[in-house]
Amino acid sequence: MKRKLKKESFMQNVLVLMFSQIVIKVLGLVYKLYLTNREGFGDKGNAIYGSGFQIYALFLTISSVGIPGALSKLVSERVAVGDHKGAHRIFKIAFVTFGLISFFSSAILFLGANYIANYFLQIPEAELTLVALAPSIFLVSISCVIKGYFNGRENLKVTANSQSLEQFFKTVLSVILVELIAVASGTDTAIMAAGANLATTLATFLCFFYLYHYYHTMKKEIAWEIKNSVNYTPTRIKKTIKQILEVSIPMSMSAILGTVNKNIDSMTVVRGLKSFLSEEQAKIQYGILTGKVDTLVTLPMSINMAFATALVPTISASRAKGDNQTVKKRISFSILVTILIGFPCMVGMILFAKPILELLFPNATSGSLIYQISCLGIIFIVLEQTISGALHGLGKMLVPAVALGIGVIVKLILNCYLVPINPQEFFLGGTCRGSYFYSNMPYDSSYY
Repeated sequence: MKRKLKKESFMQNVLVLMFSQIVIKVLGLVYKLYLTNREGFGDKGNAIYGSGFQIYALFLTISSVGIPGALSKLVSERVAVGDHKGAHRIFKIAFVTFGLISFFSSAILFLGANYIANYFLQIPEAELTLVALAPSIFLVSISCVIKGYFNGRENLKVTANSQSLEQFFKTVLSVILVELIAVASGTDTAIMAAGANLATTLATFLCFFYLYHYYHTMKKEIAWEIKNSVNYTPTRIKKTIKQILEVSIPMSMSAILGTVNKNIDSMTVVRGLKSFLSEEQAKIQYGILTGKVDTLVTLPMSINMAFATALVPTISASRAKGDNQTVKKRISFSILVTILIGFPCMVGMILFAKPILELLFPNATSGSLIYQISCLGIIFIVLEQTISGALHGLGKMLVPAVALGIGVIVKLILNCYLVPINPQEFFLGGTCRGSYFYSNMPYDSSYY
């Protein structure tokens, strides 16, 4: 076997990932539209679904510990100097290590679902969603190891295809399971939400099966590269694990803090709104935020993620070869395109927030003001994505985490202080009494 796996160019990788993210978001929007407009699900179902999913995402992020980015960086550095044997050894050790970590994380979430739903989320119906999602932690983590290995080889098509397939199966299975449960249970919202999350678990299993099959088909070519490897330096397993964790833990801090940021909403919004709304209405408001607003606001972020993902192996490989000029060009170009993606999306969504909600969610149109306020952060978040990817590639893993950590602290303080404030009482007791704004402010709290 005399040929090596083909490496894709930087822009090919970006375009492949970008197209994949567009497909993923379109499919994700399809099943969100279906669930939100489905009788018996709506904003309340989104609250149950979203709260359970955010806790799952936190467990997943912790157990994954930045696997794709860390392996992408470490493998690309080894491949760049011809050490394919060392790169594959890192992959094998990471597979076993994170398989064990994620298995215990799945077990903890499964056994602690009742406590988390009742005491942390204060949404008892979310227990079933946590149980349904628990196995996904193990499946996603070991899948991420395979993705990280091929990302480091600058073969990002594997990641793009697996993500698209996973989202496709998630969308199809969500519709099928929710419809079957609706017929069997008489539109029980909690069970329907659990069924939608069970679809996620089934989709992650199919994604892992695809990745394993792809790796198996490439074993001969990988074996040929390992046989012809150069610059290999054997290291002890403990040292390799330490090396992986030293890179992956700092790289994962941004992802962990991002998930914590979402969980701040899941643990403070319903609590705060219950100070002036009924529990039912509080859940509906949280459902508007997680089911509709977050889904739409993250569209440009998902598309831009292609640059953050592709920058890590490209910059790491270029630095390993001492090619600093390529590093500068890739970073400058990525930031420019990020601005061209983020700014128009932000302005368009703010201006057309209400028509967008009415078009996509005809049976649940409330939330335009929340949507507009959330859109203000789009340009800053997409820039943070790209700059974080560049810093990870340059080896500055803690800088993005520190910046995001400050933002998480500020968000927690503001959520605890601002969410419990009744907007009608605020304007009634303030200087806006009798003003045009107050006189035109609708009584229905769903406006907000």
